[in-house]
Amino acid sequence: QARFEDNTRRPPSGRLEREREREEEGFVGAMATEFATTKEACDEAQVPQVWRDACAHLLIPLNACRKKEFYLPWKCEHERHVYELCQYKDYKKRVKAAEDAK
Repeated sequence: QARFEDNTRRPPSGRLEREREREEEGFVGAMATEFATTKEACDEAQVPQVWRDACAHLLIPLNACRKKEFYLPWKCEHERHVYELCQYKDYKKRVKAAEDAK
């Protein structure tokens, strides 16, 4: 593998392009500090109250994909991954905030 001068590895080719594409799609940094969707959008998409969190803006297209694809588990993998990544980042943020509060 190619290395930089400081002896770190370069990212695999194509990785930066994929990250740029995802950023353009709004998926990189999708974890919001505040709610990124409105109550009206959640009502229209019939998102239950318990799922209306910082990642609800990603749950709406995921559920739409699931309904469109008849809940086939291999069909909406990208949307599910993005949603779960947001959930994980939100969890890590809350854990860090709890540790900082100690």
